[in-house]
Amino acid sequence: MLVETATADRPTVDSCRFEEPLIAVALYGSGNVELKVRYAGREKVYEHTRGLALAFYADQEVEFVHTVRPDTPLECIVIATAARNLDRLPDYEGELFGELLQQLLDPRDHFVEGPTRFMGPAMQTSVEQVFHTQLAGRPRILFYRSQTTGLLAQFFGLLAAEPTGSIPQRERSQLEEARRILIEHLDAPPSLSELSRRIGLNTYKLKKEFKELFGVPVFKYLQNERLTTAHDLLRRGEMSVQEAAWEVGYDSLSSFSKAFARKFGYRPSEIRR
Repeated sequence: MLVETATADRPTVDSCRFEEPLIAVALYGSGNVELKVRYAGREKVYEHTRGLALAFYADQEVEFVHTVRPDTPLECIVIATAARNLDRLPDYEGELFGELLQQLLDPRDHFVEGPTRFMGPAMQTSVEQVFHTQLAGRPRILFYRSQTTGLLAQFFGLLAAEPTGSIPQRERSQLEEARRILIEHLDAPPSLSELSRRIGLNTYKLKKEFKELFGVPVFKYLQNERLTTAHDLLRRGEMSVQEAAWEVGYDSLSSFSKAFARKFGYRPSEIRR
């Protein structure tokens, strides 16, 4: 497991490569940093990485470029292995890599994108725990090891739970656009009918397939994003509790505090201690 974090006062480019060909799953936290994957004169761009779980194969020729800005810090966990190590992985991990990430085992290019999904609230919480743990030294290493297994289990669970004939790619793109709209308008989100109109998908499909793709209904996802964003604002000391509540669309401080405590287990005023 590789845990990457970075913040910047002005736009900054963070670039990395792997030393050998790897099969990996990259999990992005709340930073929502931009990712560009460059290889063989080509470039693939991921503009909205918040909550993204990206499986891929990459060799030494691939460059991963993150653009870090003050409002979009880098928070990325990479769980990786060389294909030659799959048979030695514990707890059936190698078998799951082979079954669910089969297209990555016989790559036809320097970079091959495998299944890409957005994490549900439970998996996002597990990712956030990695970035915010207070453990140090050997206990921290043990914690990372346990989280590696847990996060892989949740990611493979997402893939295995998908029904045969899952959401078509065009509709998946429309749902990802709906997610982007919600994230960009936390303080004043569109209604369900307006969101449906903007992405070109009827309301029934929007509700049904959004839950199928992201694991929760539309407005449960919205609430989770609001509270996660408020948590980040408070953790970075950028706003007061009242200001953070307003920023993410809560008019009532009492309602915000209750929802925050239900999600995180402590009041928003306690996060800055």
